[in-house]
Amino acid sequence: MPMAVSVRDDSTAHSTDEKTSSLLESARRTLELESRGLQALEAALTDGLSGGFAGAVDLIREAPGRVIVSGIGKSGHVAQKVAATLASTGTPAFFVHPSEASHGDLGMITRADVVLAFSWSGETAEFSSLITYSGRFAVPIISVTSRAESTLASASKVALVLPKSKEACPHGLAPTTSTLMQLALGDCLAIALLESKGFSAGDFKVLHPGGQLGASLQFVSDIMHTATEIPITTADTPMSEALVTMTEKSMGCLGIVDDQGRLAGIITDGDLRRHMGPELLAARAGDIMTENPKTVAPDTLASTALEVINSKSITALFVVEDGKPVGLVHIHDLLRSGVA
Repeated sequence: MPMAVSVRDDSTAHSTDEKTSSLLESARRTLELESRGLQALEAALTDGLSGGFAGAVDLIREAPGRVIVSGIGKSGHVAQKVAATLASTGTPAFFVHPSEASHGDLGMITRADVVLAFSWSGETAEFSSLITYSGRFAVPIISVTSRAESTLASASKVALVLPKSKEACPHGLAPTTSTLMQLALGDCLAIALLESKGFSAGDFKVLHPGGQLGASLQFVSDIMHTATEIPITTADTPMSEALVTMTEKSMGCLGIVDDQGRLAGIITDGDLRRHMGPELLAARAGDIMTENPKTVAPDTLASTALEVINSKSITALFVVEDGKPVGLVHIHDLLRSGVA
């Protein structure tokens, strides 16, 4: 009986390699072209676009109302994201579709608001009603477009004219580089407004209470152990008693305070192992402790506390105010809270 011979089809493998190489080359080309667009935008912000950008930030900050963000097509998708970013970073904003605006949604816009309109050409027909309405009721428009002479830019109090840059689409048709630049400029506005208002992590937490992001914005004071749960003793306490306190609290550590109640040191399981011997129970807590332990304040973000614990290879942190322990946060508390 003749033996069957398996022959590897190298041509198929070669064809697959060529296809993978071609796809990766396409991806790299897209990233390169879009990167050039962002570089052009950065250059424009330090040159001709700088005055308009500052003016847009000031106009939004001074507006007593909200930012009405609008756009259609791919620019509309960008506008929706920018509206969400603004709202989540302390600048009240919402999206209004320009077509729906002419069918009643203009009623959402008040004299106290400011319009932020995205249109690459600046000649989007659907914006006509919004432009007319804004002019009639003196609602200022900030436009993001690529044409300074366009109808939208001409009707705007501030026109942010984006630099021309080649689309990643090989036909130059699908909005790619252009929408990325629009999105990036929207993010620039949101972050500049956030920073100019002094929008803090605490403010951010109020607007993001859910999910892992909300968990990471918890403060240490939200999850720390307090009062009688804190394992504390004095430096003069015999280790025979200190060990009982340490065991009862089940935190894997014991804080040592001085005569003024300030945290002077800490005893951990590691300290116990290092001093293990017949003389341990006869020693004083102050003899065993590690001085100047790492601590955090109550208003420290839980995510920051976790970073400290991980970087120092420890399991717990004492929380202090004016040098005095007011709480203790354990790595298990942080993990249960959803920070990690």
